[in-house]
Amino acid sequence: MKTVNIALPKGRLGEKVYQMFRAAGFDCPAIEENNRKLIFENREKGVRYFWVKPSDVAIYVERGAADIGVAGKDILLEYRPDVYELLDLKVGNCRMAVAAPESFRDFVGSTLRVATKFPAIAETYYNKKCRDIDIIKLNGSIEIAPILGLSDVIVDIVETGTTLRENGLIPIETIVPISARLIANKASYKFKNEELRAICAGLEKQVNNND
Repeated sequence: MKTVNIALPKGRLGEKVYQMFRAAGFDCPAIEENNRKLIFENREKGVRYFWVKPSDVAIYVERGAADIGVAGKDILLEYRPDVYELLDLKVGNCRMAVAAPESFRDFVGSTLRVATKFPAIAETYYNKKCRDIDIIKLNGSIEIAPILGLSDVIVDIVETGTTLRENGLIPIETIVPISARLIANKASYKFKNEELRAICAGLEKQVNNND
């Protein structure tokens, strides 16, 4: 049996996803112990898990340090890693949206200033609309950009919309729904195909059970 290296995103999403792996028969008791370790292995089940920053999962998988991993669709759309997308796990559901102050009116003849952590997604979206934009790349607290006059709108992940409302913004357009996806390294999918297909099938059953 070949060991499958699995990159999980740190945080609530990763813990939720691990429970799906566990229910599918790929448990690893060490990962449930209260410690600060980052790598956990169950040789009997042929799996080795490790926790990484959510935005880094796709890099570990693309470069082959992990055979499979779980990454948000937002990461896949933004960075376009050269990986296989095997399964929509249907957890971590939210959406990528355009948000603006309630008073916002779009004057098509002017350049739209867009603040975002996701410049590639924003650019692709507005290119399809043939809209002239100025992208302002920010790393955090982008909700204040329109309030302070830095941008006209923002493009960001929206889950409940509470943070937007508290900052005087409303979602005005949905760009794409977002959820966690199981991704695979292309070489690993060839050389560990049997193992990866077994894991994917087990997870697919969990997804269907949760529907």
